[in-house]
Amino acid sequence: MTSILITGANRGLGLEFVRQCNAAGWRVLACCREPVQADELQKIAADSEERVSLHRLDVGDLKQIEALGRDLRDESIDILLNNAGIYGPKDSTFGHSDYRAWAEVLAVNVLAPMRMAECFIEQVASSNRKLIIGMSSQMGSIGDNSYGQHYPYRSSKAALNMLTRSAGEWYQKRGIILVTISPGWTRTEMGGPKATNSPEESVKGVRNVIVGLTMADTGKFFNFNGQILPW
Repeated sequence: MTSILITGANRGLGLEFVRQCNAAGWRVLACCREPVQADELQKIAADSEERVSLHRLDVGDLKQIEALGRDLRDESIDILLNNAGIYGPKDSTFGHSDYRAWAEVLAVNVLAPMRMAECFIEQVASSNRKLIIGMSSQMGSIGDNSYGQHYPYRSSKAALNMLTRSAGEWYQKRGIILVTISPGWTRTEMGGPKATNSPEESVKGVRNVIVGLTMADTGKFFNFNGQILPW
């Protein structure tokens, strides 16, 4: 049975990942800040025949990541999906930056995925699939940036891409495939109602990319439709 650990699993893309992976018969370790308040997640877990387990995790707290890594040290995790992320100030313009909020975006979108990869390397290395996936964004592409702005979010996803490119070779030595994938513009709380993709479409696309990954893909940046995105 394929196993997957998903951060930010209580809403949006994370919740849809839980739905689809559970429906596929996977073992799902669903992580979010307050599982007891995540009603939809609780319902999926209750109906999952014990395939879905809930775990309290605020990825902005590195100590919590480290503690969860210890708690789950005996788990074999095929796919570590670093899905949790925040957008930060949407009205950030040059000369009017909220640097405290920017630092929070970097902590959640960059530092947390790195610490997750560090703390769960043994669990992933012991699995069959050996995949670590970072949920990035096309807005993190430097080569495909025609209108700028959105500095906190863009810079955080560009940094996540750089971590993946830089650390990929090291993880490859452990037999682990490390990539980032953009889910596309999706109708979630973050993406808004005008986005082009439904959560179902985006997650299905990302899952299709994941299924086809090989060691030769380590360090690459994919779109949800399988295309390689420019750094």
